[in-house]
Amino acid sequence: MGEGREFQARLGVVDAVALVAGSMIGSGIFIVSADIARRLPAPGWLLVVWGLAGVVTVAGAVSYGGLAAAMPRVGGQYVYLTELYGPLSGFLFGWTLVLVIQTGTIAAVAVAFATFAGTLWPALSNATTLAALGPVVVTPVTLVAIAVILVLTALNARGVESGRRIQTSLTVLKVATLLGVIALGLLLAEGPGRAANLAAGPFVTGLPSGTALGRLAPAMVGALFSSTAWANLTFTAAEVREPARTIPRALALGTTLVCTLYLLTNVAYLNVLPLAGSPDGSDALARGIQHATADRVGTAVMGVLAGGPAGAALMAVAVMVSTFGCVNGLVLAGARVAWAMASAGQLPSALTRLNARHVPGVALWLQGLWASALALSGRYGDLLDYVVIAELLFYLLTVAGLFRLARATGERPRGIAYPYLQLAYLAAVAVLVIDLLMAKPTYTWGSLTVVATGLPVYALLARR
Repeated sequence: MGEGREFQARLGVVDAVALVAGSMIGSGIFIVSADIARRLPAPGWLLVVWGLAGVVTVAGAVSYGGLAAAMPRVGGQYVYLTELYGPLSGFLFGWTLVLVIQTGTIAAVAVAFATFAGTLWPALSNATTLAALGPVVVTPVTLVAIAVILVLTALNARGVESGRRIQTSLTVLKVATLLGVIALGLLLAEGPGRAANLAAGPFVTGLPSGTALGRLAPAMVGALFSSTAWANLTFTAAEVREPARTIPRALALGTTLVCTLYLLTNVAYLNVLPLAGSPDGSDALARGIQHATADRVGTAVMGVLAGGPAGAALMAVAVMVSTFGCVNGLVLAGARVAWAMASAGQLPSALTRLNARHVPGVALWLQGLWASALALSGRYGDLLDYVVIAELLFYLLTVAGLFRLARATGERPRGIAYPYLQLAYLAAVAVLVIDLLMAKPTYTWGSLTVVATGLPVYALLARR
């Protein structure tokens, strides 16, 4: 455990739910609805996509609860895959998480923080290049993103209590922000978007024959990206009080809360803005959800509700709070997987050290430095596609592991609608993965390549 130190169980139910919800709510809910709207022909499809993403997310989280109850150990999903399928599966997950999933998401969300900060301070712009070397581009935005990553790494290195306080307080603010958007959008607006959307024709029109799945699956990428990271809680099992009971409850409560808020937020968007619009529109109503400026749908909605620049500035602050809290949750949890891998001899032993505050300080700083490097790459927009397909594949494998666990123990998992919920989840995610492999081959096959890079590394480790 590094100098005789051990993890401290400081996270209760409220903290665990805050870690789930806070890690999920970042910038996506305020942005990705624009891309979804451009891919589908009618307002109702926007709600269908967010509804389906929510159902898939909650089903996966509830299934993970059964595994968490059986194996409440540091590393969470890494431990489940290792125990159920062997060390290679666990290593490939951990390798991909450290290389792309966790660190890439940290980088993308930190850049989103800096980008929205630019609406308040115009000097923060990607248009200004301070230095460039190949794919590495230094701009004011990337410098602020790196500062966010390193500051939160330093705060979490001061102990889980420090990270817990930041996470819980910011999650409360984020939930309050979404509730505010929902209330304003549904109760206080005159509903100009609602009138336009209802006048446009059937709320859910049929997709052209033969293209339904081909259009629906890529549209779900953004919603799934916005709904991911809930498994982070499982990484911190040793720091959760009564983890076998607390983690399953927090996974179910946290994901249900967030997915419900996401769906209602999009109902509010449709009440304020028309789905369809023109990229050359003179104002937010003319541009609609499809062509909101820089895809910032949340900002466009608040601009209509609060009267232009004041509303945009208010939403920018809200998104900055949201993304800051999201990065904190990702930083807090991710380093625990590196610690678990190092404890199993799959990463350098230095990563097993716990500092004086009983947290894996070396792993935290290594994670922070690599996430900073990814932020400098300037490719954070592509990370959405890379992250989603890799996560879906490991979600698929992990939920399937529940059947292996039941067969190995001879006990039926309780309280999770086993096995019907898991069978439905596996079927839905398998169809989604196959469709994405065909619809977005550049990113999805690239994601599989990232996973495959772990094979020679594992072979080298095995020989040693």
